[in-house]
Amino acid sequence: MKKSIFLLIGVLILFSSCAFHRQLTTNLNTNTTEVVLSKKNFKVIDQVRGDARATYFLGIGGLSKKGLVAAAKSEMYANANIIGSSKAIINETVEIKQSFFPLIRTHRVFVSGYVIEFTE
Repeated sequence: MKKSIFLLIGVLILFSSCAFHRQLTTNLNTNTTEVVLSKKNFKVIDQVRGDARATYFLGIGGLSKKGLVAAAKSEMYANANIIGSSKAIINETVEIKQSFFPLIRTHRVFVSGYVIEFTE
């Protein structure tokens, strides 16, 4: 009886996982363009989002965290369709989720922001 209980506990621990989620609201870029939104000369059009994922097996594989953030931002900018218009993305937020399984680790990065259009 004791052996089966220990075996069951061992199997449950083996197949359990841990997940961590954190949110970065700081700007990770070293060069930025600042837009001052002090007048009512813009309107919020849409919310855009991009994501990237990397999976590591025994610590090997995937991209670095900065590479994941860059890939997620690239997808967000592609979804925003702001090239050639008077639009900008504001309030960018970076969320990082890490999941741990036995021998496998997964990093997922979400980047979101709001698209605004200038009216003047």
